[in-house]
Amino acid sequence: MAKTRVLIVDDSALVRSLLTEIINREPDMEAIGAAPDPLVAREMIRASNPDVLTLDVEMPKMDGLDFLERLMRLRPMPVVMVSTLTERGAEATLRALELGAVDFVAKPKVGIAGGMQALARDITDRIRAAAQAKLHRRADAPHAWAPAEPAAAKPRPASYSRLSTEKLIAIGASTGGTEAIREVITRLPADCPAVLITQHMPPGFTRSFAQRLDSLCRITVREAEEGERVLPGHAYIAPGGRHMRLARSGSNYLVAIDDSEPVNRHRPSVDVLFRSVAAHAGPNALGVMLTGMGKDGAAAMLEMKRAGSFTIAQDEASCIVFGMPKEAIALGAVDEVLPLTRIAERLQRRLAESGGVAHRV
Repeated sequence: MAKTRVLIVDDSALVRSLLTEIINREPDMEAIGAAPDPLVAREMIRASNPDVLTLDVEMPKMDGLDFLERLMRLRPMPVVMVSTLTERGAEATLRALELGAVDFVAKPKVGIAGGMQALARDITDRIRAAAQAKLHRRADAPHAWAPAEPAAAKPRPASYSRLSTEKLIAIGASTGGTEAIREVITRLPADCPAVLITQHMPPGFTRSFAQRLDSLCRITVREAEEGERVLPGHAYIAPGGRHMRLARSGSNYLVAIDDSEPVNRHRPSVDVLFRSVAAHAGPNALGVMLTGMGKDGAAAMLEMKRAGSFTIAQDEASCIVFGMPKEAIALGAVDEVLPLTRIAERLQRRLAESGGVAHRV
């Protein structure tokens, strides 16, 4: 089988060397070159036609985001961003995902040699996922995060703080998930039930992700916090590197956050969220499996379905990587398979069919 051919673009000679070593250790991939800046990378792409590109964000001569935007317009190819764990790095990474990057790896700010080696499996897994990814045209990418309606018009009913959500929506995603999540939740109305989201992300990125979504959605979006009450009209995103569970106190749903061991090699894990939703919400829950590599969440989505939850999986045609939805479908855990653009509307119809959106005092 042909190896995945990877071109590395990074201004750090140390990072280029480390990535080359990590990639060349794998039997199914090879580093075919390493460029110190986008201008050199452009010539190497023309000469060697790589399968996957790893791309630093901050580089001399041309910013990584500017290069990515031009690349996706003129010569689309799978790109994995290599980003720093800073607020600025998080913002740039999210922008890169909007522009069409498939995934990202967060490189450490200190102890980079040891840190990169510790991330070796994560790096190569993301390169493999990128090699399998379907690239969707991003003609509207510069405006991809346009609000569903003007932010000033978003209602924030004060009464919600006195209510409990009767029903709730649980969403799981991985590779390609940031854009898929945006597509779903920007279409939800302000009075929808609570939404709990697990997207595979490392620490340092989910707060920025939540803030960007909050500026676009009719509902309130936030990074979840331990012990907070789950309210209607709110979406809660699992903090990067930590598990999020649904818990219950009397008639109220609560968020539980912990640092227990990874599940399916992931923390946060979709299985952890879905299993808790099956246990505490059962028939009052709707589950959604979006694009992603691997099988995380599939087994627990089956538990949700057996507990009476209505379950949806994103279809293959609209997935960046048809891994997690495919596994859930294969287990018989999915009630309906839908294109990404139809999922939000189907959630709303299902809520209406099952008695509408109910909020308890």
